Amino acid sequence: MSTENKEISLQITGMTCAACATRIEKGLNKIDGVEEANVNLALEKSIIKFDPKKVGEQDFEKKIQDLGYGVAKEKKEFTITGMTCAACATRIEKGLNKIEGVSIANVNLALENATVEFNPSQVSVLDIIGRVEKLGYGAHLKENEKDSVDYREQAIQKQKRKFIIAAILSLPLLWTMIGHFSFTSFIYMPDFLMNPWVQMALATPVQFIIGWQFYVSAYKALRNKSANMDVLVVLGTSAAYFYSVYQAIITIGAHHNAQLYFETSSVLITLIILGKLFEARAKGRSSEAIKKLMGLQAKTALVVRDGVEKVISLEEVVIGDLILVKPGEKIPVDGEVIEGDTAVDESMLTGESIPVDKKIGDSLFGSTINKNGFIKMKATKIGRDTALSQIIKVVEDAQGSKAPIQRQADRISGIFVPIVIVIAIITFIIWFALVTPGEFVPALEALIAVLVIACPCALGLATPTSIMAGSGRAAEFGILFKGGEHLEQTHHINTVVVDKTGTVTHGKPVLTDVYVANDQDEEGFLSLIGAAEKQSEHPLAEAIVQGILDKGIELGNVQFFEAIPGYGVQATVSGQSVVIGTRKLMQQYSIDIQSVLPTMEKLESDGKTAMLAAINGQYAGLVAVADTVKETSKDAVRRLQDMGIKVIMMTGDNKRTAQAIGKEVGVDAVIAEVLPEGKAEEVKKLQAAGKKVAMVGDGINDAPALAVADIGMAIGTGTDVAMEAADITLIRGDLNSIADAIIMSHKTMRNIKQNLFWAFAYNTLGIPIAAAGFLAPWVAGAAMAFSSVSVVLNALRLQRVKLEK
Repeated sequence: MSTENKEISLQITGMTCAACATRIEKGLNKIDGVEEANVNLALEKSIIKFDPKKVGEQDFEKKIQDLGYGVAKEKKEFTITGMTCAACATRIEKGLNKIEGVSIANVNLALENATVEFNPSQVSVLDIIGRVEKLGYGAHLKENEKDSVDYREQAIQKQKRKFIIAAILSLPLLWTMIGHFSFTSFIYMPDFLMNPWVQMALATPVQFIIGWQFYVSAYKALRNKSANMDVLVVLGTSAAYFYSVYQAIITIGAHHNAQLYFETSSVLITLIILGKLFEARAKGRSSEAIKKLMGLQAKTALVVRDGVEKVISLEEVVIGDLILVKPGEKIPVDGEVIEGDTAVDESMLTGESIPVDKKIGDSLFGSTINKNGFIKMKATKIGRDTALSQIIKVVEDAQGSKAPIQRQADRISGIFVPIVIVIAIITFIIWFALVTPGEFVPALEALIAVLVIACPCALGLATPTSIMAGSGRAAEFGILFKGGEHLEQTHHINTVVVDKTGTVTHGKPVLTDVYVANDQDEEGFLSLIGAAEKQSEHPLAEAIVQGILDKGIELGNVQFFEAIPGYGVQATVSGQSVVIGTRKLMQQYSIDIQSVLPTMEKLESDGKTAMLAAINGQYAGLVAVADTVKETSKDAVRRLQDMGIKVIMMTGDNKRTAQAIGKEVGVDAVIAEVLPEGKAEEVKKLQAAGKKVAMVGDGINDAPALAVADIGMAIGTGTDVAMEAADITLIRGDLNSIADAIIMSHKTMRNIKQNLFWAFAYNTLGIPIAAAGFLAPWVAGAAMAFSSVSVVLNALRLQRVKLEK
């Protein structure tokens, strides 16, 4: 994608089946300047990549509306402070209307408020408040506007009302149908219910008021030269309804009863509405992961402004705000500790249940929990830039994207409806001409049953609901798939290449070994060594000092210090001469180290860096530091190997250190002394040998290899979520997440295939059964509704997946 291209997300209303989604997608892709448009039926969302020089949001909205659908927007009211005249109101209004994503903004001077209609995926409440403040005024959300409108919940309530009304009107008609069977002759049947005009009075509101949504959708589809499931519903129910009206009219004054099928049309519409109600509820549950993540966010923050403490909503926090966080409270936004110390529960980001100690200068992440200390922090990231918001965005993008397998299903469902109409017509002709010659009613029933049983809703929902549920559940385990295609591709992986530093190991050296000469006191030795190394800025020196301080040892007083680049340091500590460094440094000072060389070589063969120390011209001991292996790395490598996956460790480190680490964790092969640009070449070699390769790294010096690999996995905390090179972000710094990601991909793909199998099975088995006359139209309607619901419920099983800890 060109760097000049942009991406926009639009919430679409009015879609009823996969054919709708396909039609909108085709329409958007035809617009000049659109690079790619994806429409997700389950999320009711479109993601469009486009050239802003050629086309804009209004063009997309117009196209969607022309196709017969709508775009959902949010409308919020803000209280504006600081306005003094009409010019102020005009200035704010113009400023707000210039924000990308704002459809319309009206500012009322007399009421001191602003009403803004906007696309929440493009612009946030925070952006709107920020623009007003930039113009020199104040703004905050009105109290009654704090909660966002839940469009899905509104749709569910609307369908619920329709179903209740339809059920009340259809129940008497269903009663008349049951009364026709010989085995139900004992059921009392009021005479007035058999009256054609009473039945018509009950059926008409269901057909044209409750069912009007199907007529509108079918008309819009046909007007745009396509057909969707609503075309099938309208054809089937209208045939039954109008034939019944015709029968009612021709039997006026006649001595025989009319052959009425009002119950067929009414019960069908009622069942379809019920199916849509179940479907909407289940689809709502499939986006639970997003709701859970959003629910983690704090709602308010206690800030200090102009020396005054006040509680404000999260949307009003700005970068640089001083925030007070009490024990037990959620940290509102990302920031930095400027006063106090505490322990913070970061399990929602890292999965680690042990609280992390925080002191002045340490980073904090929004929505994590301050456990036991009072701290003052400075806000550094707000709104969409916080770690949690980045995670939410990645999950939303993944749920809104399409896997290759879904595109195939969409293409099939796009041509399915016209084929079904042809099959239904052929069925009618065969019945009318051959099966029951000259009898209209059986032929009509077969036609209606075929039209209704064949609705391809289940086919359209099979893939997106699984991707939503699978990627959402993965996010709960700290695995963020950037898109549905990556979720699909991951299950093909048979080779995993892991970077060493920061991936297999902690990425930070620590003091591992201390050896002192026979006549030395260890505590006194470490006091002198620590004091000398404290003056150095070298990372290894920092590791030594931290290790000594962790032992509770006080450091001596330094009178003199000198760093000797490439060799070590020399210093005078508490009146004693101290030299720390390499073998060569010891040789320069003529210090005898022969007795300790075997120990030193053993440490180095284990991948450790050993440094010799002399005090007052005599060898006194050695200290060793190493980048230690993560506790979970060995088990994680074993898990991958048990899954039949080859694990290769690749690093820029020397061969001896790399081999030692590789042996410790049990990898299949080690590639050492590789430069960052060389890592991508090594991945290409594996791909050329026919391997499907996942590259796992920290996303910085591994970026070229992450981009080249079939799947790039970036290990890191939430701050790494936005890394462009990776296809998957593993929030928890744990190699077990690699196996978890592959398992989630396998389970999701299996679930998709199950859904597609059942969706095709319903249609391929249902159509011939209906054509053969073995399915009454109302039974076909119930089966069609059940097929959609069962597919969604099967996808929801992914939300209960448990992974090995």
